[in-house]
Amino acid sequence: MILDHRTYTLHPGKLPELLKLYETEGYPVQTEYLGKPHGWYVSHDIGELNQIVHIWKYTDLADREARRAKLGADPRWQAYAAKAMPLFQKMENKILRGTPFFTIG
Repeated sequence: MILDHRTYTLHPGKLPELLKLYETEGYPVQTEYLGKPHGWYVSHDIGELNQIVHIWKYTDLADREARRAKLGADPRWQAYAAKAMPLFQKMENKILRGTPFFTIG
């Protein structure tokens, strides 16, 4: 199993707009293809501000690639992304694997 750890930094003041847009247009279609996220968070008061962090679980990289390709081909996702992209300043993605002594729950 792998985790896809995504951190997006938004332009100041755009977090509420992105959250509303994602809740109504992004989340429903994204979870249709990727399943329920392992976690979905916003930064608060300490450290870098205006960030969202979401974590998705996949069997392996091939599973991630296949599901994300289907998501990317969906016109509903494309419409959401066109609205959301201008709100972002920076996007970072990491693939995390468990260590031999710890399994991902």
